[in-house]
Amino acid sequence: MAMNLPPAPSSVDVLLFDLGRVVLDISFDQVMAKWAGHAGCEPADLARRFVVNDSFKHHEIGRIDDAAFFASLRQSLGIGLTDAQFLEGWNAIFTGEMPGIAPLLAGAAQRLPLYAFSNTNPAHVAHFSQAYGDVLSHFREIFLSSSIGLRKPDAEAYDHVVKAIGVPASRILFFDDSAANIEGARARGLCAIHVTSTDDVARALTALEI
Repeated sequence: MAMNLPPAPSSVDVLLFDLGRVVLDISFDQVMAKWAGHAGCEPADLARRFVVNDSFKHHEIGRIDDAAFFASLRQSLGIGLTDAQFLEGWNAIFTGEMPGIAPLLAGAAQRLPLYAFSNTNPAHVAHFSQAYGDVLSHFREIFLSSSIGLRKPDAEAYDHVVKAIGVPASRILFFDDSAANIEGARARGLCAIHVTSTDDVARALTALEI
């Protein structure tokens, strides 16, 4: 994994942000705790059984709906929750905004256009659009894997977003918490910052003199 290189001033025309663990904090532990509470089992048992399988990926690209995803979870996790119970736990993944990100986005939006690109699903989109509308309002457009039918780190996903934004990939600075997604972005010509905390975003914006 290449180290984060500070971007040069005036080297960027657009800022592109992942959402989970970059703008919105998430916790899979909270999902497992909710589901385990409904199922009467231990969260650790569910966590061991939960995998990012084809059903998970198909849900993120809009190939299957929430009900079909929850049906697959009943089988893979071995628990008989209702769709409503699965949905409650699934949306419990969001724990708030990442500390300090809101003022950084507000300031950056005064200088450059901001976009977001998230691997996500219809249930989560419905939830975070309402719960976090204020911080998300800084983005001109949010590219959602479940809407565009493509997910990171696939090359086609980045190419789609770059084309839609309408500036060269080399003039887009992308922030993501996943090393694989950062590598995928760099392979398609984007500048990219691997985010481990909001400090990584702040340092990059400072380097851009924002």
